Amino acid sequence: MTTDPAALLAGPEGVPLRLGLGLKQAEQALIAAKTEALRELDLTVPQYAVLLQLAERPGMSGAQLARGAAVTPQTMAGVLANLEAKGLVEREPSEVHGKVLVTRLSETGRGLVAQADARAVAIESELWTAFDDAERELFRSFLRRATAVLQK
Repeated sequence: MTTDPAALLAGPEGVPLRLGLGLKQAEQALIAAKTEALRELDLTVPQYAVLLQLAERPGMSGAQLARGAAVTPQTMAGVLANLEAKGLVEREPSEVHGKVLVTRLSETGRGLVAQADARAVAIESELWTAFDDAERELFRSFLRRATAVLQK
């Protein structure tokens, strides 16, 4: 039996062994659950991610929000336009950089983010209870290591 990972993971027989596939399936399941939970609030997961970031750190730029929501700046422009059209955020030129727009929650956005976060926390809580304390810490350490290896 070979210990060469490339040989083990190659071809159709290697697909079930690949860690990336498992990570992607878990991510898709999490996003699907959050999408369903946020649907009644007329929010997408990226919109929720923006509102949550702004609740913690008002006045962020589109580029900062894009990084935090793990989307492209182009995608974030659309997300922000939709949130602004819904009256959930307000945008204005930065005091530091006149060409940069900063974003803050509107009063309506502040109310909605609390509702949305309660729904997201319910999903995260369900995931949390699937593991004991030691497993959760081990899982987080595996995710940190995977991220570090891939970001080298």
